[in-house]
Amino acid sequence: MNNTHIDRIAGELNLAGRQVSATAALIEEGATVPFISRYRKEATGSLDEVAVTAIRDRLEQLATLDKRREAIFKSLLERDLLNPELKKSITAADNLNELEDLYLPHRPKRRTKATIAREAGLEPLAKWLFEEASIPARDARDDDPVERAKEFLNDEKQITNTEEALNGARHIMAERINEDKKARAAVRDLFINAGMVRSKVITGKEEEGAKFRDYFGWDEPVVRIAGHRVLAMRRGEKEKILTMRVGPPEEAAFHLLETMFVRNNSRAAEQMRLAVADSYKRLLSMALETEIRLDMKKAADEEAIGVFSENLRELLLAAPLGRRRTLALDPGFRTGCKLVVLNEQGDLLHNDTIYPHTGGRGADEAGIKVEHLIKKFDIEAVAIGNGTASRETENFVRALSLPQGLTVVMVNESGASIYSASEVARDEFPDHDLTVRGAVSIGRRLMDPLAELVKIDAKSIGVGQYQHDVDQRALKRGLDDTVMSCVNAVGVDLNTASKELLTYVSGLGPQLAGNIVEYRTENGAFTSRAQLKKVPRLGPKAFEQAAGFLRVNGGRNPLDASSVHPESYSLVKTMAADAGCAVAELVGNPQQTAGIRLQNYISDDVGLPTLQDIMEELVKPGRDPRQKFEAFSFADGIEKMDDLNEGMRLPGIVTNVTNFGAFIDVGVHQDGLAHISQLADRFVRDPNEVVKVGQKVMAKVLEIDMKRKRISLSLKNQ
Repeated sequence: MNNTHIDRIAGELNLAGRQVSATAALIEEGATVPFISRYRKEATGSLDEVAVTAIRDRLEQLATLDKRREAIFKSLLERDLLNPELKKSITAADNLNELEDLYLPHRPKRRTKATIAREAGLEPLAKWLFEEASIPARDARDDDPVERAKEFLNDEKQITNTEEALNGARHIMAERINEDKKARAAVRDLFINAGMVRSKVITGKEEEGAKFRDYFGWDEPVVRIAGHRVLAMRRGEKEKILTMRVGPPEEAAFHLLETMFVRNNSRAAEQMRLAVADSYKRLLSMALETEIRLDMKKAADEEAIGVFSENLRELLLAAPLGRRRTLALDPGFRTGCKLVVLNEQGDLLHNDTIYPHTGGRGADEAGIKVEHLIKKFDIEAVAIGNGTASRETENFVRALSLPQGLTVVMVNESGASIYSASEVARDEFPDHDLTVRGAVSIGRRLMDPLAELVKIDAKSIGVGQYQHDVDQRALKRGLDDTVMSCVNAVGVDLNTASKELLTYVSGLGPQLAGNIVEYRTENGAFTSRAQLKKVPRLGPKAFEQAAGFLRVNGGRNPLDASSVHPESYSLVKTMAADAGCAVAELVGNPQQTAGIRLQNYISDDVGLPTLQDIMEELVKPGRDPRQKFEAFSFADGIEKMDDLNEGMRLPGIVTNVTNFGAFIDVGVHQDGLAHISQLADRFVRDPNEVVKVGQKVMAKVLEIDMKRKRISLSLKNQ
C-alpha cells in the first residue's frame, strides 16, 4: 500500500487517512464496493458506496500514473539521461500532463526540422539568439544576427545563405520553446481559461447535417462548455458535417510566450519572436489542442456516464408489481399482438397471437380469447409493451369485460428485442421464437424490473446520452457498478434468481453464478446459506462477499432470509438468549427487539453501525428498498401526435434524463422533450435534481413540430 497515495486521496476527498487506508486494504484483499459499504462500516468509518468507489477509482488512477512514471525512468536509464535533478522532478510530478512535459525534451524523437538544423551545426547560433533575446533591455546588445549567421554557412550541409542558417536556428529555438515545461504549463492554462470551442458546418453539408444545425456556427468558452455539446460536436466532426477547433486567441498566446522568452527589442529578439510564432503555430498549439480536446472528451464522458448510471439506477430500482399471474402483450398491427401467460414466478404457461387491429372479426375473436385466458389462468395483471400499436392495444384490453381489480399497465419495452435475440433468451426458451421471448420479457419487467433488465446490455435499455460516443470501457465499468449496486441493495433470492442476476451479486461473477444454478438444478432448492459452501469453486472469500446479499426464504434459519451476514449470526443468537427467546422470535417482532440495548454488544470487532443495521433488519427482515408499485394510465383519447394541441396538460412518464432536459412519454408513440429551462419554476442546474427516470409527471404541451416529429413540453406550474 502506498502511503503517499493514501494521504493524497484523503486530502482530495476530505476523508480521514485511516478511512482511506482501511478501504484500500479491503479492496486489495478483493472486497467489493457493496460489501465494504454494507458490512465493513467500522473499518471505513461508515463510508457509503460513492466514497468507496471514489477511493477505488483514484487508487487505480494513481497506480496508472506510477506505472507511466516507472516506464519513463526505465527509458531514461537505458539512455543514460536520468540525472538527480530530473529524477526528483519526475518523482514529484503529480499528474500525467506534468509527467509528460518533463519527459518531452528527453523522449526519443523522430527526425524533425530542429534535428536537421542541429546536424547542420546550427545549435550554437540558436543558443546565441536565445541568450541575446533573454537579456534585460537595459543590458541588451544589438548585434546583427545576419552577421553572426555567416559563420555557420556550409555548402555540404546545404546552408548556403544566412536566411537558411537563421531559419534552421529558429527551428531549434521553436522546439526548445515547445519542450519548455513552464511554457507548456502556461499555454495549457491559457487554453483552459481563455480557450474557445468553435464548430462550423462544412460547406455543402448543411442539408445532410440538419440534425447538427445548432452547431453550424457555435462558439463557447472551454471553461463553460457542457459535456453533451462537446460530444455532439465531436459526432458531427466524425460524420464529416462539422469542423471543430479549440484554442485561445492566437495573439494572446504569442504575447504570453514572448513575455517568457523575449526581454528586449534587439534584432536577436526579433528572431526569437519569429521562433515563438512558429513554435506555437506548428508545435504547441497542435499538441495542446489535442490534449485539451482529450481532456474535454474525458470530462464529457464522465458527465454522460454519470447521467446514464443515474438513469439506469432509477430504471433498475423501479417499483415491482411483484409475483402476480400475468398476461403480457407485445402489440402490433398487421402482424398481430403476441400474447403470453406467465405464472407468479414468471414461468411461461401459454403463448398465442391475436389480431385485434386487422379489421373484420379479428377484434371480436381476440377479445373472446383474452377474456378466456384471463379467466382460465386467474390473471391478476396485464402488461402491454409501449411500442407500435400500444395505445390501441391498451384501449382494446380496457374495453373487455375484465375482472374487478385487474391491473392493466403499459410497460417500457426498450431493449426487449435485444433480449429476445440474445443467447440468454435462447437458453431460456429454445423452443420459442423471438416474438414469444419479447412478450415474456415485457411481462417479467412488470413483475420485477431489476431481475429482467440485468439480462440485457445496459446500453440497449434506452437511457442516457451519446452512449456510443463515450469511452466504452469506462461506460461498461460505470454501468456494471450501478447494476451491482442495485442488485445488492435489493438482495437476491437464491432459489429463484437467474444466472444473470446472480452474476452481479458481490463476490460471484458469471462462473460462480453458473455453478450455483447448476447445483440448484441438480440438488434442488437451497435450504440455507451455509449450503452455498458446497457449490463447486465457491470458496470462503466468495462466501464472505456474497452471503449477506443472498436470501433463502423459508429455510431452517430465519436469518437466511434477511441481510444479516452469517458472520453476525452468533451475535444475534446471543441477543436472543439475553432476551429469553429464540432467534425466530426476534425476527420481524419489534416488541421483542425494542428492549435490546445495542451498547451491550459493542466489541473490538462489532461497532454501533453494524449493530444498528442488524436491528433494522430484525425489525423488517428482507426489506425491499424499492417504492410500492402504483399503476399509471395515459390520457384517454390522446394516442398520436395529431391528437395533441398546444396548452394541453397530460400525464406522462419520464423515459430519459439528460443534461439538457428530460424526455417524457405522453402516450403518442413519440417522446416529448422538456428542456432543462422548463423542468421547474426555479433555476435548475442538474435535471436529476427535479426529475428521475420512471417518474410520473403532468406535462404541458408547448409546441408540436409534425415535420421533425418533435414535441416540446414543460413541467412548470404556470
